[in-house]
Amino acid sequence: MTQKSEVGQIGENIACDYLVKNDYKIIDRNYRQKWGELDIITKDPDGTLVFVEVKTMRQSNAAIAELTPEDNLTAAKLKKLQRTAQLFAGFREDLIDEKTGWRIDLIAISLSGASGVKQTVKHYKNI
Repeated sequence: MTQKSEVGQIGENIACDYLVKNDYKIIDRNYRQKWGELDIITKDPDGTLVFVEVKTMRQSNAAIAELTPEDNLTAAKLKKLQRTAQLFAGFREDLIDEKTGWRIDLIAISLSGASGVKQTVKHYKNI
């Protein structure tokens, strides 16, 4: 694995742990189709189907401290994510509660300290 994909995998594991601790039910991870990828598919405790995009960044020095994981979610990436979520939702209507529907969340994770031991997790709902 490259260092970038290792950081991404660490971030996705942290995000899943965070979601489970907050009573979300993980349905799938790394769902890939030719038209896009969804990092985590989960159910909110209220029954909403949630597509979670995870952005992870290793904060190693003050020069890049101004950059945040959130900065890596570009408008083009968000549009592709929305299209992929919409297609998934269309194929799996059985997972959608008609009252709550579905949404896209962002979980931004900053890793710092020796070997990324300090973690900051920010959860943005319905981006």
